[in-house]
Parts: sequence; C-alpha cells; structure tokens
Amino acid sequence: MANSDLDLLQTALKRRWSRGPSQKAKPYVHAFSAAERRGTKITAKVVGNHGTYTVSIQGDTQGVTSACSCYIGKHGYCHHCEALAITFLADPSAFQAVKRKQVKDVRQLTDVRAYLNSVTLDTLLTQLKAKGITQKAFAEQIGMNTRHLAAIKSSELRHHYFN
Repeated sequence: MANSDLDLLQTALKRRWSRGPSQKAKPYVHAFSAAERRGTKITAKVVGNHGTYTVSIQGDTQGVTSACSCYIGKHGYCHHCEALAITFLADPSAFQAVKRKQVKDVRQLTDVRAYLNSVTLDTLLTQLKAKGITQKAFAEQIGMNTRHLAAIKSSELRHHYFN
C-alpha cells in the first residue's frame, strides 16, 4: 500500500478523533478482530453488547466517512468507530494491509476469493453486466433467489461497512 494512503488516513483520523477515547469507547479500543486496511479504508469486527459489529472508516482529503453495524452506527461516529480510529492510530501495523486485486489479475481459483473480497456486490454486478451477464442470470448461477441478491446489494449500498 502506498505510504500516501496511510498518511492521508492517519491525518483524516487525527482531525476527527484528536482526543483520547470517550468512556463508551474505552472498552473497545484494541478489542478488534479481522482488522484490515485497503488504501485509505480500515475495517474490523468487534464484539459489542448486542453481537459482533462490523466497523469501517474511509479517510480522504475532506475528512472521514464511517459506519458501524450497531444500532446507532449506521452513519458512523458511534463509539465503535471512535475506538477503531484510536486503535488504528495507536498501531497501524496491527491492521493487515490488503492490496485490491483487479479482475485482470485473476489467473486461478485462489485469486477469485481475493478479488471478490476487494469489490462490492454492486461493482461486481456492474462488471458482469458489461460482459452481458444480468443480475438475474448471476443469481441463478450461484443458486440464489434474485430478490435475496437484490436485498443484499441494497443493504450493502445503504450500509457501506461491508467493502
């Protein structure tokens, strides 16, 4: 990953979360699993009061966009997002740097998972459509109901904490 991505992300996080953790965030700092960084986006999972939450933060020159799957974190800025930012700023090396795999780089079956993990469902469906494969045909091929696939796509677009 480019150092400029790391620098940009750290600057954006420091601008948004410049002080120490709040009382609500403290128990979650350094409590994350599956912590990854893709460019200027970090994601991780944390066990909260009502299950395991997926938390993500995207940094850019304008600031940050964050989201959490907890009941108050849909638009980010919940204490889980705060804890993720503080955890990252304390030790960025604890986050696995994941290089986005391009579709042109998929050469064998082992590359498929890496590629699928690096794109959103909407992006994948757009790429398939460009190749003449409809969303309905894709759903049928993977054994999924088209309504279920559409619901997943819609949920992913609403809650950008997936990829």
